[in-house]
Amino acid sequence: MLRTYKYLLRPTAEQERGLEYLLGQARLMYNAALEQRISTYKDTGKGLSYNAQWTHFRDLRNTQPDRLGQLNASALQHTLRRLDRSFAAFFRRIQAGEKAGFPRFKNPDRFHSLEFTYGDGCKLRVEENGRRSFYLQNIGILRLCFHRPLPAASVIKHVVVKRVHERWNVCLMLEIPDALPATDAPPTKPLGIDVGLHSLAGLSTGETIENPRWLRQSLVELRILQRKAARQTRGSHRRRNTMRQITRWHEHVANQRRDFLHQLSHRWVKEHDLIAVEDMPLAFMNRNRHLALSSHDAGPGELRQLLAYKAEDAGRRMVAVNPLNTSQRCSGCGGWVEKTLAIRVHHCPACGLVLDRDVNAARNILHLALGTGYSYRPDGAGRA
Repeated sequence: MLRTYKYLLRPTAEQERGLEYLLGQARLMYNAALEQRISTYKDTGKGLSYNAQWTHFRDLRNTQPDRLGQLNASALQHTLRRLDRSFAAFFRRIQAGEKAGFPRFKNPDRFHSLEFTYGDGCKLRVEENGRRSFYLQNIGILRLCFHRPLPAASVIKHVVVKRVHERWNVCLMLEIPDALPATDAPPTKPLGIDVGLHSLAGLSTGETIENPRWLRQSLVELRILQRKAARQTRGSHRRRNTMRQITRWHEHVANQRRDFLHQLSHRWVKEHDLIAVEDMPLAFMNRNRHLALSSHDAGPGELRQLLAYKAEDAGRRMVAVNPLNTSQRCSGCGGWVEKTLAIRVHHCPACGLVLDRDVNAARNILHLALGTGYSYRPDGAGRA
């Protein structure tokens, strides 16, 4: 399995200037490589391959030891591969008839990361006092917030040094042994989950998880700062400071959401041996002007991703089922109970079952995952 572990770096002021310089050199080289591809195609009518560009910039790096030469060779290769992947995606979108999106030049606000091959110019170190640190070529030994150990028998394959707003992080791409496959034995503690926007989730156990609405709680402060930035002169120091405050607010909201979803998914995977979820794309919510803000605020897609990899690591089963009509049918008798989104309580006239609509949908999802679902018709015929 492949996993990524992210750690916070604590560079000194001098090291931070060095990181900014390396990032700037990589960005300039990316733009120069893009310009080279464009000019070559205009002159010859042919594209330029990664291998040809690597030969050119390798020789250029040897002639500029104080500029491009400060950039590690593997970092230079990965930057050229990043551009090569951008062109591959561009041509793939053209063939698929989608919006092409030609690769564009990067300004400092759109280039935030450096990639390395582990062991070539970078290495995780253990100091004499047992503390972990991170070595980076031409930068030195960087302090590292090693908040969690690496998995046993893991091998570091790839490294990304990334600037996130005003902080620097190192992302270690690990190759770890595959987890034990999930058992085929009948589940003893299954769980059905219906993710929504009114409540973050309804569970087949009868529990509902309230939606904290992290972003909506911060909208007042964010709107004040955004109006302040709109009145300030573009490019001024004051506007730059205001935009920095806005960025911090959004980072804080994202951290709150991620922490809550991590705890929630961890608890579900720990307590249940089968988890049933909806196999539903989220594009219809993210592209709806009435639902987009609430959808991004709740983070159902992120919750699904966290559940998937945690279940895989723990050897649990996660089953995605078709969510069609799971809110309209009764989980008790299988009857058809049509309701609009405004109706939050399920009340079955046939069997008298009354419960939260999300809990009812979660139980239907679990029925489908266990193979005990119903076949329904709008005429309310009930169980097949």
